[in-house]
Formats: sequence, structure tokens, C-alpha cells
Amino acid sequence: MLKAWQRIAQGAAQIIPEDELRKKVESGKTLRIKLGMDPTSPDLHLGHAITLGKMRDFQDLGHEVIFLVGDFTARIGDPSGRSKTRPALTEQEIAHNMQTYLAQVGKILDPAKVTIRYNSEWLDKLSSKHFVQLCAQATLSRIIERDDFTKRMKENIPIGFHELLYPLMQGYDSVALEADVELGGTDQTFNLLMGRFLQEQYGQSPQAIITMPLLIGLDGVHKMSKSLGNAIGIAEPADQAFGKLMSISDELMWHYFERLLRYTTEQVKNLQQEVTAGTAHPMKLKKQMAYEVIARYWSASQADEARAQFEAVFQQRDYSQAQPITLPQETDNPIWVVDLLKALNAIKTSSEAKRLIDEGAVVIDGEVVRDFKAQIAWRNGTVVKVGKHRIYALSD
Repeated sequence: MLKAWQRIAQGAAQIIPEDELRKKVESGKTLRIKLGMDPTSPDLHLGHAITLGKMRDFQDLGHEVIFLVGDFTARIGDPSGRSKTRPALTEQEIAHNMQTYLAQVGKILDPAKVTIRYNSEWLDKLSSKHFVQLCAQATLSRIIERDDFTKRMKENIPIGFHELLYPLMQGYDSVALEADVELGGTDQTFNLLMGRFLQEQYGQSPQAIITMPLLIGLDGVHKMSKSLGNAIGIAEPADQAFGKLMSISDELMWHYFERLLRYTTEQVKNLQQEVTAGTAHPMKLKKQMAYEVIARYWSASQADEARAQFEAVFQQRDYSQAQPITLPQETDNPIWVVDLLKALNAIKTSSEAKRLIDEGAVVIDGEVVRDFKAQIAWRNGTVVKVGKHRIYALSD
């Protein structure tokens, strides 16, 4: 079994400062661990699970973990990794997303041992005087030195003044919570350091920072993101998530072994050597990876069912075992192919549908759909295949 410090450090991209945090962890003191997420969409995905998993490590070691819902900062929109200003969310959208977040977070964290806080508790109450004092803690040059803003200025892309305030708002959260440690993805480093800086300005002991590596999405290129259509949602059905995991490239499979399952570099190299030597087939290992991911983030029983269904549908071609979908009685027939894919929850946007169709990745009853404007006549038993490993059997 890993010792406390080994478990905390395992899989981290960066720890700032490492010696300081190690002393705190080994001192036996109960630390206040902060992880903040803005409810900008209703779904969390496996990329989020990596950071939540690290928070679970702290939870299991007896530390106080605080899941901070950024209901105030969601109104601004985190500019991290953004090439343009985020669209503003309504209060209703934020409230809806918050509810789904809390349910999904409970799949990874122990709900009985997590404190839920909302940054509107203190940010809504900041007076004009205190807001000006907060802004006075940082210089404009410090804020715009971050890569996101620098790139946008070079390309003459507008930056909203409210976006400049985001790092200060997130940093002030750490002051309000008196956090000892803050977690986040590597794209959050600037914001996390701002929290450490502001704590010093307010006379507090500065928090340590742990950044977790970003998970590459199903496309094998960009980080996992719902908006890019390359994500696996934590709330998705296990069989659908299993199929998506099986659809990734062999090369990306090793990344998932490391990031999602915490295999060491040596363990991954051993598996790769087995493939090279011909003693293990990539398909078998990918199925192992998919099974272990579903078992870890869903349940072992759901992993068993998802694997059995995958083998029946994709290896034995028994489409009677495909994911059954009952369409509402009022569903058009024929129906626009994009509306059909949306009804199946196979896509979120029309642009995602166009990409799949252009790639020849949509097959209905054995025929590849080539026309984005196609009208599909469907019946009970129509089989729709989306990508390599998602198959739906329609039912009226």
C-alpha cells in the first residue's frame, strides 16, 4: 500500500512547492483541500474525474475536502484555454447545472465526507470598497502575462474586462476558505498561483498547489471537452461509455491507462512490450482498459454488463443486444438524420453530426449516410451505428 505522501504525489503533473506540501502531509495535520468547478455545463466527464480522483485520495487520508461550486464565477466564465470570451449563462442555467454537478461528483467522492460551498457566499457580498481593495492586490501586467490573454492580444481578439477579474475572483475563494491545498488541471496553474499570492497579501499561509494532467479526448488531439464532442460523460450509461473507450486509437489507449487508471510508466512499458512480442493483442488490452475504467468510475457490475454487451454486439454481431432506444410516438418518420442522432443522444450539436457524416461514421441498417440533409425512414428494429463502437436498436 502506498504511503500518504506517495499517494498524494502519484499522478500529479506538478506540486508547488513540493517540499512544503510534503511536510504538511507528513505532519499529520488535517488539511483543508479545495477544488473548484464552475457549473458552465450540466455534465462532468472523465477529464474531470482525474482531479476528483486526487481529491478522493485526500478524503481517504482523513483531510477536509471542500468542493467549491463556482456559481458566482460561472457568470464571468473562466478564460483559461479560451480563444474568445465565453457566452454569459443565465441564473437558471447555472442553477440547473449545479444540481447535476453535485449528483455526478458523488460518484467519485464520498458524499458523507465532502463539504459543498458556493463562492457566491462571499463574492456576492463584497462591497465596492472591498472589491477595489481586492483589485489593488494585482497589477494589469501580471494578469495579462497569462498565455490566453497574450495570444488573444497578438491576434487582436477582444478581451472582456470582466475576464481580467476572473483570476482574482478564483484566488479570493482560497482566501475565503483559508485553503491549505488547491487542486486543478494544468490549464489552471495561473489561477491557482493567484490564490497562493492573494493569501499572502491577506496575511494567510499560502496554499500549496497540485495540478493534474489533462486527459486527451476521444479524437486523440484536443483535451477532453463536451463542447468539442470528444468526451465521455460521467453520467452516461456504462455501455455507451465502454463503447466510446473502445473506439479510441491504440496509441491513445496507453494515455488512458496512465491518466485514468494510474498505471506507472513501467507498467505501461511492460504492456507495450507484450504487444510488440505478440503475447498480447491491442484489442484485448483496450478491452481491459475499458473494463477497468467502467469498474472504477461506474461499478464492477456495470463493467461486467457493458463488456458482455460489447462482445455480443461488436464481436458476435448480435444486434439484438444493442442499446435499445424507444423513440416517442410523435417522432417524425421519416426524420432528418441530425434530429435522429440527437434523439439517440449520440450527438449534442449539428456540427458534430456533420463531422461524423463527413467521416462516413453514421451507418443505418448497413448503409453509410453521406448526405447531411438525409431524411431517414425508420422502423422498429432499425439499427443505427455511430462511430466504431456505438450501436442503437430503434423501437417505436
